[in-house]
Amino acid sequence: MELDFKNITQVYFLGIGGIGMSALARYFNAMGMKVSGYDKTPTKLTDELIAEGIDIHFDDNIRLIPVSIKQLPYAIENILIVYTPAIPKEHSELVYFKEGEFVIKKRSEVLGMITENSNTVAVAGTHGKTTTSTLIAHILKTANLDPSAFLGGISQNYNTNLLLSSSVTNNNLVVVEADEYDRSFLTLHPAIGVITSVDPDHLDIYGNEKYMQESYSLFSRQVTSKLILKKSIVDKIDSGKQAITYSVNEEDADYFAQNIRIENGTYHYDVVTPISIFTDLTLGLPGLHNVENSVAATAVACEMGVSEENIREALRSFGGVKRRFDYQIKTDSLVYIDDYAHHPEELKAAINSAKEMYPNRKITGIFQPHLFSRTRDFADDFARSLDLLDECILMEIYPARELPIEGVSSKMLLDKMKLTNKSIVQKDDLLAELGNKKLDVLLTLGAGNIDMFVEPIKNSLLK
Repeated sequence: MELDFKNITQVYFLGIGGIGMSALARYFNAMGMKVSGYDKTPTKLTDELIAEGIDIHFDDNIRLIPVSIKQLPYAIENILIVYTPAIPKEHSELVYFKEGEFVIKKRSEVLGMITENSNTVAVAGTHGKTTTSTLIAHILKTANLDPSAFLGGISQNYNTNLLLSSSVTNNNLVVVEADEYDRSFLTLHPAIGVITSVDPDHLDIYGNEKYMQESYSLFSRQVTSKLILKKSIVDKIDSGKQAITYSVNEEDADYFAQNIRIENGTYHYDVVTPISIFTDLTLGLPGLHNVENSVAATAVACEMGVSEENIREALRSFGGVKRRFDYQIKTDSLVYIDDYAHHPEELKAAINSAKEMYPNRKITGIFQPHLFSRTRDFADDFARSLDLLDECILMEIYPARELPIEGVSSKMLLDKMKLTNKSIVQKDDLLAELGNKKLDVLLTLGAGNIDMFVEPIKNSLLK
């Protein structure tokens, strides 16, 4: 059965606690639809959704699906089931919906449906897409362009992953994070498309780097107006169109940064555009990689006609994204930063940012690898990135949707590392282990459930 999007009255989410799924849940809830769903475990995000009036349960149990959804067949054309590919095929609720006459859509398909008649800005890339898309949304908000935005992280400025236009039913301007996992971004046809990086990832889906780059090329061909690419990846993307380029330091790019300096722990720099130079910009985020993300966001804003004054103010006031170089403690004697980094390049960027901000100080990192397949595919690169630390504490691999792979473990990474000050700590022993250490600058790193330890670590260190 096909579904008339305008007639939906109920939406049920399988995997509602995911960052992208929760943004959609919030959107439909704001639209006045009855929203409910399942997730595997309660989190701070699911607690927030429940507080917003959304019915969520945490057991895979058909009996827990709201009765209003199971009362067939009279209202089935008004019901939409949304699922994430992370839900196993044998999940009993997913099987129930598939065996019935329900319309079931992936999260990415629904995002495509919402944005298909909108002026959409989509940001893709292995790294940088969450910060860049969130910054673009912040610039457009600062410029009073009233965007909606579906973000892949919680904005520090707005404390949400969903921004809604003042006219919630009129999505004229939408900013979205375009997720490459499961080729999800191919449901989008944005007016402006940005690609920040194409480093190999999700090889369990793509098989190899070549096929992943082909998918990015397909995404680029679906951009209807302006394609904006990081200068260093232009040769990897077959877009069939002339791209606008940006870079943190390549002066042959259309947009690039120069005169970059750190003053009192804050980045200052100029951005050269095709028609002018924005001098002495201030970024509210640490990290050279974030300077580059800001150049990408500036390029989008300029191409949309946003003024230098609005861009300047938005960069200065941008608070970043939770779990992206997210300060938990910042004192003269102790710094604690939490970061979502789960790819070798992201680890390298986070660690180097900490070393740049805090030279001559001891950097201790706690890393929880995410996925057995990613750990296997990039083991040597992970080891090289972790070797940048002064001290490394490894947690066991967070499996997410995967079963264990023989021979793949955190000890495998430990053995590949050249760093001598390294160890593996079980999660139950982590706080006690930290209590025995003299810490200077501490990083927690990873995309698994390491975020559950952030508050306990913070509270323990502040005692």
